[in-house]
Formats: sequence, structure tokens, C-alpha cells
Amino acid sequence: MKKVFFLSLLVAFIFGCNSEPQTSSDQEAKKSEDVQEVNVYSHRHYDIDKEIYAKFQEETGIKVNVIKAKADELLEKIKTEGENSPADLLVTVDAGRIQRAVESGVLDKINRSTLPSGLNEQYIDQNDQWVALTMRARVLAYSNERVNPEDLSTMEALADEQWKGRVLARSSSNIYNQSLMASLIAHDGQEGAIKWAEGMVNNFARTPKGNDRDQVKAIYAGEGDVAIVNTYYIGKLLTSDNPEEVNAGKAVNIFFPNQERGTHINISAAGICKYSPNASNAQKLLEFLLSPEIQGMYSEGNHEYPVIESATLDPILAAWGEFKKDSLSFTRLGQLNTEAVKAFDTAGWN
Repeated sequence: MKKVFFLSLLVAFIFGCNSEPQTSSDQEAKKSEDVQEVNVYSHRHYDIDKEIYAKFQEETGIKVNVIKAKADELLEKIKTEGENSPADLLVTVDAGRIQRAVESGVLDKINRSTLPSGLNEQYIDQNDQWVALTMRARVLAYSNERVNPEDLSTMEALADEQWKGRVLARSSSNIYNQSLMASLIAHDGQEGAIKWAEGMVNNFARTPKGNDRDQVKAIYAGEGDVAIVNTYYIGKLLTSDNPEEVNAGKAVNIFFPNQERGTHINISAAGICKYSPNASNAQKLLEFLLSPEIQGMYSEGNHEYPVIESATLDPILAAWGEFKKDSLSFTRLGQLNTEAVKAFDTAGWN
């Protein structure tokens, strides 16, 4: 019996010596194989996004880790992290910002073939580095009491003498205004865009300040008569828990300018990060976000236009009716951002 016992020990010792021990890196690799996750670096800060990510996690078992910060901060974070970045998906708002990510080289190509067939080509980067998630229009909000909608026509006409002391807008440092200016440069040329901005400065009811909702509140308070705003902000006012915000939303109507060429539109967008450790999961999440059901959730939850036509449209947006959209490339808007900033500076738009 003693011989059998010692023989068993000897065999165990020999096999133990010949096997390779698990290093800490091996253990970490095994751990990462067991955990299904996707890391989202997001500039979007809306409650509906939380619901959508929770739904994805429930349906797929893939955990969604969201890191929120301002757009430029997220971009710098990804660049600083380099090849060790855990970022899988970058989500940001406005064409100017997603173009900055493209030019910074932090994005990889998405798999276009698995995206919905109903997605308009305008909503996909020409080099497949990003795809739009939602769309919003930059429109004119005007006083129900003091403005006749028949007097409204184009964004350019807002610089006419009849609007002197009546126009409200936010600062030129705002990316939404910069992309609007970029669209005017594309359509009217640099000189035409500067002339428009100079006319706007002359027509301001007050020094540009606040966000889009503040412009509508200023109309409600009688400080001005017409403002440049993104459509989804009106929806947020009308559905606010604050009665005064609801009243401000009800005090204005929406006008879609430039219906000959189309009203200026912009997007929120997402791209898979260059060093994504979970790229396949990021692609799955993208496909999920572009499904008709989730597109409807974006629309009803945050009053944004879906980029998939078959999706359910928010009732507030539906009540405004259909409108012609500018077909200008979002990439072009981003490329003209520097020229837009220069035009604002030349015109003296603070």
C-alpha cells in the first residue's frame, strides 16, 4: 500500500511540473472571456438613453458601461488612453463633433452590411466611421401673439430690417449654431454667411446667452419675438414638470425655414472606437439602436426625429407636420466648422 501511495505522489508531481502555471494575465484573459460587455463613451445625457441601454442588456446579456462627459473631454480621453482605451462606442451630438472624432483618428469602420436597409445614405459616414442615431431640425420658434408666420421664410431673411431688436439666439460658441453657419457657408458662400451674421447681430433683442430653451422662455417673457432653436427643446418644454416651462412652450409655434432647399438638420451619432476591446458587441449595440422599436423610443422619449422611417414618430413632432430637409452632407458641415467660427468672429457675434 505504501508503494502505491508513493507512486501516486510521484505521478502527480511529474504531471504538475510539466503543466504551465496560470499567470495573472491568463486569469485576466479568462475573466474577460467570461464577461460580455460594451463600454460607451457618451455625450448624450438623456433619461431615455438609460432605458434603451438597460433594454439592450436585458435582451442580450451584454452589460453596457456608460462613461459620460462633455464631447471634447471624451475625445481627449480616448486620445490619451491610446491603444489601452477601453472605449468601444463613442456617442456624441452634432456633425461638427463627430467629424472632430474622425479627424482625430479615434474611430474604426462600422459594418455597414448589418445596418438597417431603410437607413438613408445621408445618415452614414462616406467612409463608414459613424452612423446617425437621431435627427433634429434647427428651426424658428416664433411668438403666437406678436409674429405672423406669413412674414417668415428663410433663415437668411431673419437678418432683414423688419426683425431689428426682435431676434433671440445663443452664443456663437455653441456647436449647433456653428453647424448652422457651416450650412449657410455651403449654400451662400463665406461672404454671404458673414453678411447674414452681421444682419443678425444688428437684429438681436439682447446679447446672445443661454441655451435653446432660454430663447423660448425669453419670447414668453416678451424679450424677443423669434428665436433659433432645435426642435427637441420645444418638446422638452411642452412635456416639462414645470408649469412655467410648459407655458413657454405653448407661447410659440414652429416654422421650418428654407423649404426650397430644405431646413438645416443635424444629428446625434455613434462610431466604433479604433482600439475597441469589444468591437463585436459595439456593432451589436449599434444595430440595436437603429432598430425601429428603439428609434421610436428615442423619438417619444426625447422628441428627436428617428433616422429610420418605419419608426414611430413622437406625437408632438407629428403634429408639426412633414417638412423638406436639407440634404447637405453632415461630413461637409463638420469640415466647414473652422470657417464658421471665423465668420462669427468677423461679424461680431459673441
